[in-house]
Amino acid sequence: MRSDTVTKGMQQAPHRSLFNALGMTQEELDRPLIGVVCSYNEIVPGHMNLDKICDAVKMGVAMAGGTPIMVPAIAVCDGIAMGHIGMKYSLVTRDLIADSTEALAMAHQFDGLVMIPNCDKNVPGLLMAAARVNIPTVFVSGGPMLAGHVKGEKRSLSSMFEAVGSYAAGSMTEEDVCEFENKVCPTCGSCSGMYTANSMNCLTEALGMGLPGNGTIPAVYSARLQLAKHAGMQVMEMVKNNIRPKDIMTEKAVLNALTVDMALGCSTNSMLHLPAIAHEIGMDFEIDFANGISEKTPNLCHLAPAGPTYMEDLNEAGGVCAVMNELNKLGLLHTDCMTVTGKTVGENIANVENRDPEVIRPVENPYSKTGGLAVLKGNLAPDGSVVKRSAVVEEMLVHEGPARVFDCEEDAIEAIKGGKINPRDVVVIRYEGPKGGPGMREMLNPTSAIAGMGLGSSVALITDGRFSGASRGASIGHVSPEAAVGGPIALVEEGDLIKINIPELKLELDISDEEMAVRKAKWQPRKPKVTTGYLARYASMVTSGNRGAILEIPMNK
Repeated sequence: MRSDTVTKGMQQAPHRSLFNALGMTQEELDRPLIGVVCSYNEIVPGHMNLDKICDAVKMGVAMAGGTPIMVPAIAVCDGIAMGHIGMKYSLVTRDLIADSTEALAMAHQFDGLVMIPNCDKNVPGLLMAAARVNIPTVFVSGGPMLAGHVKGEKRSLSSMFEAVGSYAAGSMTEEDVCEFENKVCPTCGSCSGMYTANSMNCLTEALGMGLPGNGTIPAVYSARLQLAKHAGMQVMEMVKNNIRPKDIMTEKAVLNALTVDMALGCSTNSMLHLPAIAHEIGMDFEIDFANGISEKTPNLCHLAPAGPTYMEDLNEAGGVCAVMNELNKLGLLHTDCMTVTGKTVGENIANVENRDPEVIRPVENPYSKTGGLAVLKGNLAPDGSVVKRSAVVEEMLVHEGPARVFDCEEDAIEAIKGGKINPRDVVVIRYEGPKGGPGMREMLNPTSAIAGMGLGSSVALITDGRFSGASRGASIGHVSPEAAVGGPIALVEEGDLIKINIPELKLELDISDEEMAVRKAKWQPRKPKVTTGYLARYASMVTSGNRGAILEIPMNK
């Protein structure tokens, strides 16, 4: 066993003395040591229940003959971090989580790992670490929140942000907002729509790294604890059979995940995280893959914010496996991929029933024949940009209008809530990319303000930053190259005509090549917003959004 490095032989006597200090018995040291990477904390609603999940995992490991050892991982609540400097620290935690988990696993020579994430950057960070360490690993998330109920309708966090915009527009009272505030987030768990956390937990299933139900069983259901126990048991089977993450997270598995992404209508953030995960297995992931897969993959689900259904509804309808079984009718999946169950994708999804064709549309009756995400290119985004096509109203799929240019999120929000944005406008928020932010902040506040002000069907927003999975509308992010490195988005001037054509996958600034060249020659880099600490180090190493905002080692540049 790998742990023999720290538990067996005379040279390891000092190591054993430290295990003795932990109160471990010889019987425990004779068993495989399983690191239980738990992201429990008391600030993230999606993580407040992970102590219970951790206890259940440890029980499962012990029942199957292993020695479970809890180690921590950090997590940030994007909702609490939204709209202020805290959001600069959200995406950057993905790499902190990957690095620290790699360090813990390698330093202590675990034989296997059970990863317990739940929220946005926590899930991909631990998937990246799993690929790096490459020892038998199973994922079990904390599960999604139940939907709230306001005035007889199901609601979620995106409804809350939009309520603030409605209040600013005078269409909602303070009492109305207070009712939303007290009811939209009724339980622990990752926020209840197909936002980034739930997107990534579902895609963990599609990758084969989580047991069936990982993405959809609600946090408050006892079935979630049973799933955690089974995850603990299953990692022992994987140790026994030496099934490792890189046996599971292959190029075919990544393409499976991207296909499921399109069918579910996942968050645009998946187009940051899938490339980063792919990078860890040595796969060169071009975001253009999305369009090729989208072209042949039907969009089967309209979960909030794209539609009126929620994660609990997807769970009752059969979950991710039911979606995958629908896709398999069209031969869109690589069914021979191995999974943490010890079975192939095909074996896992065989005979799984779609129990609600209104929540999971059959492939014969999709919401659209193309997938939920699209990558747009053009002279404004030569390296690409990303939009959640399934959350765009029909009349905004093709749009053109004058640019309203802002060099930070705060200025844009002030203009939107101040009534200075008009129908047809294209709001441009720049210098918010991975380097320019730094940290590539999410733009849920401005997109929600646009929706709340009643402009969701007439105003577009483009940015070199990114969006929360809760954003909806013609919200185009990850514009690459970003403004901080002189990308064309830095050259846009107030009033320029911007043309958006989502069906034709185009994003264009309506100026001549000659004018673009003149503006480029005049452009000067801006002084970095942050010059010390982790954000400064991050900005010096991070790549563009189209590459997944991965970190490059400077010596390899």
